[in-house]
Amino acid sequence: MTLAAPALDHVDLRTPEILAAIEPDHERILITTGPRSGLTIIVAVHSTRLGQALGGARMWTYAHWTDALADALRLSQAMTLKNAAAGLLRGGGKAVIRVPVGTAVTPELKRQAMLDLGDAVASLGGAYMTAEDVGTSADLMAIVAERTEHVCGLPAEQGGVGEPADATAAGVHAGIVATVAELFGSESLGGRHFCIAGLGQVGGRLARSLARAGARLTLSDVVPSKRELADELGAAWVEPEDAHRVVADVFVPCGLGGVLTPETIAELRVRAVVGAANNQLSSRESAALLAERGILWAPDFVVNGGGVIYLDLASVPGADEALVGERVGAIGETLAGVYRESAARGITTLAAAERLAFARLDAAR
Repeated sequence: MTLAAPALDHVDLRTPEILAAIEPDHERILITTGPRSGLTIIVAVHSTRLGQALGGARMWTYAHWTDALADALRLSQAMTLKNAAAGLLRGGGKAVIRVPVGTAVTPELKRQAMLDLGDAVASLGGAYMTAEDVGTSADLMAIVAERTEHVCGLPAEQGGVGEPADATAAGVHAGIVATVAELFGSESLGGRHFCIAGLGQVGGRLARSLARAGARLTLSDVVPSKRELADELGAAWVEPEDAHRVVADVFVPCGLGGVLTPETIAELRVRAVVGAANNQLSSRESAALLAERGILWAPDFVVNGGGVIYLDLASVPGADEALVGERVGAIGETLAGVYRESAARGITTLAAAERLAFARLDAAR
């Protein structure tokens, strides 16, 4: 593992946040200060065993740069598992751009940050390919492309494949169908009650697809204007702090990670949790707590893999759109296999999903 931090004095990686997140198997960690934006940029390459690392670039507000580093480490590890579980010849990595609290994110600052990110990615010599994530977009990736070729998900009008949100939402939908089938013996979503927390690009699309399938919805988001979607779909609305307490069939977290803490798990009133959010578990112990309560958890790195499947396969010249769609839809089959493995071995769904990913990683040695 190499660590570069030329612009940060007295770097201390022994903080509790970092110790809780890091494993000694990250291949490279780059920490730098963007010369144009002045923002801390972190690129964590967890593994290239299966191929070039692929993962999005997140631009978000963090109280301290070590919080951003901890997020990058966790997210890059999850990308290794996600890409392996999806059967892609891609490793796992993640970029995080730290926006200090109180900083106004202007269009100019975004442009400067993307140029700085492009330089950081280029400095890794092809070990990592970036894409959009929380706080970034296909249009911003086009700016990154001014500084490096190792970026995907550019706007369609610039020859790219565009945003992967449709594919991510489709993969989560397939995972929900598989989960409902596991619980109730039927794939029908008609009349089933889902509580979606987070109505961003993926959560909003998922709400629409579930509504079309005849599901009953309760929606929630930290942005009050998102309530308009609930009104449009005839869905109930709940405040974000109460979303996990809704009595429903499935809780669908589609915001930021860490939502499944011991406290929230104790208050869940659902049969299953299936969502697009990354790193939903606050710790590995949360998987066991969910199992103890009889709540079926769909491992996030399996369910939300539709986006990377799309970015990887659709970016190939002459890509077969039907095949891409089939691979995204196969997330449901993969998840059903995870459920079977979990039941047969008496292990958590987290452990079962990790067995799948690790088997593919070991096969690449």
